[in-house]
This record gives sequence, C-alpha cells and structure tokens, in this order.
Amino acid sequence: MKLYDCATAPSPRRVRIFLAEKGLTIPTVQVDLRGGEQFTPAFRALNPDCTVPVLELDSGTAITDVIAICRYVEELHPDPALMGRTPEARATIECWVRRIEWDGIYAVQEAFRNAAPGLRGKALPGPLSLEQIPALAERGRHRVQHFFAWLDSRLVDHAFVSGPHFTIADISAMVAVDFSARAQLEPAGNLRHLQRWYGEVSMRPSAKA
Repeated sequence: MKLYDCATAPSPRRVRIFLAEKGLTIPTVQVDLRGGEQFTPAFRALNPDCTVPVLELDSGTAITDVIAICRYVEELHPDPALMGRTPEARATIECWVRRIEWDGIYAVQEAFRNAAPGLRGKALPGPLSLEQIPALAERGRHRVQHFFAWLDSRLVDHAFVSGPHFTIADISAMVAVDFSARAQLEPAGNLRHLQRWYGEVSMRPSAKA
C-alpha cells in the first residue's frame, strides 16, 4: 500500500492521525499541491478528482475518500476501535463525523478558499477552475461559529464527541478546529467545554501526525 499525502492539507491529516492512533506506518508519497502536482497526468490517472489523500492498494485500487480509507484500515486493524464496535456505535460515530464534515470542515473550507489570495480561481479543490465568491466566505465564517457553539454543547456531558471514547469523530473535529485557525477563525474563550476537549485531544501523540 501507498498513501498519497500532503503535509499541509487538512484532509490527509485526518488519515495520518487515524494511522498514528492505530500504531501503523504506511509508505507515503508527498504530493506538492502548491506546485500543482495533483494535476499531472500521472496523478490524474490515480485520482481524476485531483485531491489527497489517496490510498493505493497492492491490487492497484485507489481509495480516494478519507472515511473510506479509514474504514479499510479499521477492517484490517480493528484495535483500537476508532469507528465503533457495534452496529449502533458505528452508525452513531459516522453520523457525528458527517455532521462535523458538513458544519465544520466544509464550512471552514468555504471561508478559507473563497478568501485566500493564493486560491483565486480555485475556490474548490479539484480540476475545475472556480472563482472565489466573497459572500460564500462570509457565510462560511458564520457557519464555523455555529459549528463551534454546537461542538461546545455536544461536549457538555461527553468526554469526547461520540461519548466516553476517542474516535474518528474527535480526529475530524480537531482537524476542523485547527483548519479554522488558517482562516483566522478560532473558538471563543467562553466555549469552555470545547476548550477542555481540545486541550486534551491536541495533547495526544497522534495529533502531531
């Protein structure tokens, strides 16, 4: 197997943290997103969407979705369980992950990519040339604050996002919070449950992956 990665991108970082929690190391190929390596014919043949991460299996199959990659790894290496052990737990954790993606990660992306000067003409990742829309940047900033408030309320009575155990939902939420800082968005200081949780998860060794 090979993992196509970019050290500065938030999406592959979710996979790196997941692997670190599992104690796994996979041969990695760094893709220079800033230099446009994702648009080369060789990489397009691997992933026509021109995004990372990509997990290339020994069979030649390419898995190009964060959660699908993690699901594959979890099937091979079930301990520690980061995606749930029972049907109910797996469904619940995935539900939280999808909400974190939609209200958190995608909202930050909306704010960041529609405002960053270096991303003019690239308002969305991928092969299409799409112009920035300032109103979407503003909407994204509003959505991110809503996400922070929701996450804080979720953590009032829970040690971690999905309950008593650290899971891929916490990985995704931590990456969303870190990504928000790049868009100059940070949780308010009065969101003490979020701050408590973030202080704990960001101190895990895997957070440095």
